[in-house]
Amino acid sequence: MRLTGDEESGLRVSGTNRDGRRGTDSVRAVRRRRGTTDEQPWAAGERRLPLRTVLLVLLLVPSAALVSLWGLATYELGNEYRVQAAQLDLKTTVGPRNAALFNALQRERRLTQEALASPRASRADLTRQRTVTDRALAGFRPLASADTSDGQQGLAAALSRTVRVADRLAQERRAVDTGTADEDRAFTYYTEAIGASTEVFAAISRGANGEVTGLSQVLFDLNGAVDMIGREDAVLARGWASGRLSAEDYDLVTDAVGTHEYLLKSRVAPNLNAEESRLYTAMTRSREWQTRVELEEWLQAAGGEGVALSPARAEQWRTAADTSVARLEELIGAHSRISNAAGADAVRKLELYLYSVAALGLLAVLLVVLMTWRLTAVLRRRVLAVHGQAQDLEQRLPQVVTRLEQGEDVDVDAEVPELSPASDEFGELSRALNLASRTAVHTAVRQAEQHRGFERLLQRIARRTQLLIGLQLKKLDELERRHEDPQVLEGLFDLDHLTARLRRYEENLVILAGGQPRRRWRKPVPLLDVLRAAQGEVQDYRRIEIDVEGRPWISERAVGPLIHILAELMENATAFSKPPAPVEIKAAPVSRGVAVEIEDRGLGMEAEQYEAVNALMQAPPQMDVVTRADDVRLGLYVVARLSAGLGLQVELRPSAFGGTRVIVLVPQDLVAERPRSVPDAADGPSPDDAGALHLPPRRHTGPRPVDGSRRADGPDGLPVRSRGQAMADVTAPVPAPAGPPDPQDGPAPLPRRTRQASLVAELRAPAPQDSPAAQAPPGAPARSGATIGAFQRQSRKNRAAGARPSAPGTDQTEPPTREDRG
Repeated sequence: MRLTGDEESGLRVSGTNRDGRRGTDSVRAVRRRRGTTDEQPWAAGERRLPLRTVLLVLLLVPSAALVSLWGLATYELGNEYRVQAAQLDLKTTVGPRNAALFNALQRERRLTQEALASPRASRADLTRQRTVTDRALAGFRPLASADTSDGQQGLAAALSRTVRVADRLAQERRAVDTGTADEDRAFTYYTEAIGASTEVFAAISRGANGEVTGLSQVLFDLNGAVDMIGREDAVLARGWASGRLSAEDYDLVTDAVGTHEYLLKSRVAPNLNAEESRLYTAMTRSREWQTRVELEEWLQAAGGEGVALSPARAEQWRTAADTSVARLEELIGAHSRISNAAGADAVRKLELYLYSVAALGLLAVLLVVLMTWRLTAVLRRRVLAVHGQAQDLEQRLPQVVTRLEQGEDVDVDAEVPELSPASDEFGELSRALNLASRTAVHTAVRQAEQHRGFERLLQRIARRTQLLIGLQLKKLDELERRHEDPQVLEGLFDLDHLTARLRRYEENLVILAGGQPRRRWRKPVPLLDVLRAAQGEVQDYRRIEIDVEGRPWISERAVGPLIHILAELMENATAFSKPPAPVEIKAAPVSRGVAVEIEDRGLGMEAEQYEAVNALMQAPPQMDVVTRADDVRLGLYVVARLSAGLGLQVELRPSAFGGTRVIVLVPQDLVAERPRSVPDAADGPSPDDAGALHLPPRRHTGPRPVDGSRRADGPDGLPVRSRGQAMADVTAPVPAPAGPPDPQDGPAPLPRRTRQASLVAELRAPAPQDSPAAQAPPGAPARSGATIGAFQRQSRKNRAAGARPSAPGTDQTEPPTREDRG
């Protein structure tokens, strides 16, 4: 057995698949090609990210950016708060200690100048002032090691320089006490130390807050004014004792006067608030302040070298200078409080702003993240809903097609209810998918209805053709009974054989169109008869050899389909094996039923073809006959369908002869017990079954005898067939003559054929009352589908004996009928 032409191209049927689902190839092909064909537009360099990844990116990227911005803003505000808080703390800590040291050095400078100008004067005031200065320096010195990393710029350098200058104070004092230092040296040193302290004021006046920096700058100018008045007082202190003021001292005094007037009038007064302005006005209008101003104007008016200084003016100066400095220190104290309060208020506001921004920013971040997550979840749910609809369409359509193929009625509205989605873009997409689903299901239902209608049309046409074939077979029976000419009978039997094959082809069309063959049996039939009936429907039946072990019987419901299956397989075996190679049929009972082996000696098939054909037998597809009109494998589809309906197991294997061996396993439930009314072969033939198809197969032409008798028709004792003769597949047994024919009596009579003699009793149809078969004697030989072979053999015997065959119309035998063909 071998598949050729379209058979070798594969067993796939257009519109079908291995699962028996017609109309789903395109859907499943798309599913199988997913990742290749569907993704070709993306193969040029783009990569599709999963939906989950895209949504995570949409969620995380804005959230991460917002969190980063919030963190950066909070960090900047926190850093600014930390800096301003540190600067305020340093200002409130360094400012008072530096002011104490600044004022102490101012007084000690003046007293040192007085002591150097008048060595005989008492130094008690200087000693006390030195003690005050030492205490102020002791309080200031630890500031040099304080943490000023977040403090004002230049503060650490100013503190270090002040401490370094102050470390020389003891040395300068000893020089003053021992007389090794003059007035200029002492004045220069104290002025340097006071200048270092002034740099500390300048450093703490600079800060991160502009408002506080402006207030601190006014405070720095006030301290500068105090420094100028103190410098002026120190220069005059050494001039009061001598009564004269040198030109150099005069320049120092006038410079100091001009500087503190500029600072107070141009830098301080315009930047004071109402309370400070009131203090400043009261200070400048006081009698002591006016006295000091008048003395300064007198000194400036005196001009030149050697300004005479009287003791009376010295007393006035001392009182006015001390009072003016005290008033300035009072104004400095008030401004310091205002400046410190402004700094503290700025820090508190910044702290509140920091906490507010951090809290509100965190709340905004959480809100944005939550909303983004929520919107992303909604978007994902909407997308997944649309994706679910697409998957439902992908799964529903094959299921609907499968149900339609199984004959179920499908309601489009029930299968795909019409949706009323939202009016947004996803709603439009859902509506489009719903419309596509309904259209696809409606199209599948309409195509299924059209296919069913066409199948019914094909079945109706095939049934009508079968009726005509039945009438033709009946007509052939009548002609076979009417004519006895061997040549005419041979032609009639050939037509009978062709008509039987045509009937099988029509049944193929009915089966492929979804119907079932109408040939039915009411009683079990021997397997041998089933095999012979199948053999009778094969064109090259003469090459088929049948060998049956035992006497198995087949259930009545399996006789017709099994004959059809075996006939298709036999014809396939004879068609694809080279004549005159035989096709061997072996049947035997097995543990699970009855096994029938059909083995040919053809070219066989490839391993892939065996696998494909066996898969076809395991899962027969639903076929559209119209689309497969040119397919030569229709017989295999018929075998697959009938086998699946009966539960037979059909398997194709390579043969040891190089061809193909087909194993048909008939399950035990289709194997019947021999009816009690039928005698066993061991008991010998009875008059009722003498003409039944119980004869054993002959070599090359038919069955071997099972009753131990041998026929001497040929040289080897077996029946002899000649090419061109009518069907000699099965012959009815011929009763042995009582004695040798008498040559004087003429030729021996030919065997008389009886209608339906080739069938078992259960398969025989009642003969018409007026037919010759009905009038035959009980012991007459039964007629088979190929008893023309007996007719030919008997004719040859008579010719060998020297007698002539009977003339046409003298033979009393009846031609075989279509029932003899199975």
